[in-house]
Amino acid sequence: MENFSLILAIVVVTALAFDFTNGFHDTANAMATTISTGAMRPKAAVAMSAVLNLVGAFLSIEVANTISKGLVDESGIQPEVIFAALVGAILWNLLTWLVGLPSSSSHALMGGLIGATIASAGVGAVHGDVLVTKVLIPAIAAPLVAGLAAMLASKLTYRLGRNANGEAAKKGYRTGQIASAGLVSLAHGTNDAQKTMGIITLALVTGGAIAPDSDPPVWVILSAGLAIALGTYLGGWRIIRTMGKGLTDLQPQQGFAAQTSAATVILASSHLGFSLSTTHSVSGSVMGAGLGRKGGVVRWSTATRMFVAWGLTLPAAALVAAVAEYVTSFGTWGTAFVAVFLIASSAAIWVVSRREVVDHTNVNEVDDAEETPDVVTTAIAAVTPPPTGTVEEPDTEPATRTATV
Repeated sequence: MENFSLILAIVVVTALAFDFTNGFHDTANAMATTISTGAMRPKAAVAMSAVLNLVGAFLSIEVANTISKGLVDESGIQPEVIFAALVGAILWNLLTWLVGLPSSSSHALMGGLIGATIASAGVGAVHGDVLVTKVLIPAIAAPLVAGLAAMLASKLTYRLGRNANGEAAKKGYRTGQIASAGLVSLAHGTNDAQKTMGIITLALVTGGAIAPDSDPPVWVILSAGLAIALGTYLGGWRIIRTMGKGLTDLQPQQGFAAQTSAATVILASSHLGFSLSTTHSVSGSVMGAGLGRKGGVVRWSTATRMFVAWGLTLPAAALVAAVAEYVTSFGTWGTAFVAVFLIASSAAIWVVSRREVVDHTNVNEVDDAEETPDVVTTAIAAVTPPPTGTVEEPDTEPATRTATV
């Protein structure tokens, strides 16, 4: 077992806390469409996702190595820097969860690490080429590729199934959706759980507990997998509601196409060692699938708020982490102050969230405020022909329901 200092133990515990928030923050990525289409009951869906996240954590360490060996100069930072980075990432995760926005836990972690590293060792300690090629470019490409793939897959699915028996086809698609949701959960474990593994490994290297360029120890892999699985099981119901009902209304065919496309993109990126945002991939695929059905529309007001959150994630987490790093530089009392601030802020966010509880009993409800049609959605709905074919159910709700925000 590695030799631990107190600050190193604090960093490991904080990293696992981040992994836990990552789990409940990103549950929607795997299970929102499955829950919204009724393919699985909410509690059963998150339980299955939790188990597969744990399994996925053991399948690869490529992304973990990108974090621990590639993004920053590990020789120029101390464990306190990692702690400050995690503070920025955790607070951003909790704030976006509170308002139900699917933002990237991955980019929150990257932003925190970059901001804290710059505050501690300067801009030169960040490897810009790795940041661009393995973080920023995938961040832009992933939702576009996944969205296009899901839109084409949805169109193809409806075309191939246009003569199929309606109820039998829907039952088959729901079964396929469960399988594809499991694949997304497995992919999430191979990508997101590894980021915490990479952070802990980086902290162990900077603290002198293990040799530079070491792979994550087995206990790190196991603990990271368990933390993200536990967070997944508790369910990020607020974000599940946004992803499943807030962006578009999906039928089982679209849910199957969206999840399969997202899982393919995530697994491919994990194999290549890209620190991909699973949130970006799944959100892109959900919007693409929404546009892949005749008469299907995307609620662009919700999508716009989500895009704004995506753009703010890196700089916001970086700024909080940089301030946290400045405070920790004053010594033990500074680190203690940041730790107390993190705990107090997290508790305050939880208290605020209790004012309007979202859980498995009301996750598929849509707020009245979200029922007002926006201009873009209304225009698209007005010029789009109604859905055809025997596989789809006709829309029997008022037009304002189709064009909700």
